[in-house]
Amino acid sequence: MQLTFASYNIHKGVGTDRRRDPERIMAVLREIDADVIALQEADERFGERASVLSRGLLDDSPWRVVPVARRPRSIGWHGNALLVRRHMDVVHGEALELPTLEPRGAACGEIVHEGVPFRVIGTHLDLSGLRRRDQIRSLLAYLARTRDVPTVIMGDFNQWGHASGAMREFGKGWQMIAPGASFPSRRPIARLDRIVASKQWRNGKADVHRTALAAVASDHLPISASLTLPDK
Repeated sequence: MQLTFASYNIHKGVGTDRRRDPERIMAVLREIDADVIALQEADERFGERASVLSRGLLDDSPWRVVPVARRPRSIGWHGNALLVRRHMDVVHGEALELPTLEPRGAACGEIVHEGVPFRVIGTHLDLSGLRRRDQIRSLLAYLARTRDVPTVIMGDFNQWGHASGAMREFGKGWQMIAPGASFPSRRPIARLDRIVASKQWRNGKADVHRTALAAVASDHLPISASLTLPDK
């Protein structure tokens, strides 16, 4: 089973031209054409935490939302949302709390595809770095309490070093995928966006999605990775 996973901080739909354009974000997602997508900053920060991407846009897309929202107009949790292909079976969706000095969380989904279960978590870690280690430890503790299935964790980790700092918390059982600089989108210099895969996955091609549209749609470029579960 081979799937393409993508992570994209959509900056609440506001591009580098300071225009809020959800349709432009959706056009970038169609360019990537991933099977599973983790979005960050997908909901407005205040008020009803309404989704940046309208239900109409999502209904006309190849993906559906993994249900983690705790507010009726939201598609995520603290801005983290998960999209999966419509033909995939979503067994469970859950909003995860993370230790924080500022609003942070994670969206978790259990998916079955071609009869194979797997788990995906989308998150946006602490900007200051003060609680980043604690947040990763919290995610790993959650996984330790749940059934052991192939897992992918992805998002904006706000971590500059590829395998240093808070990333050391993952240990040897995890594969770190940081395909390249993705921030800021016009002239990227930082690998803040990551995909971390459990040992069951075989890592294939990983990429930063650099197109003219992506360079202006958000302040981050999307990243993607092709992952395969070998036959048993």
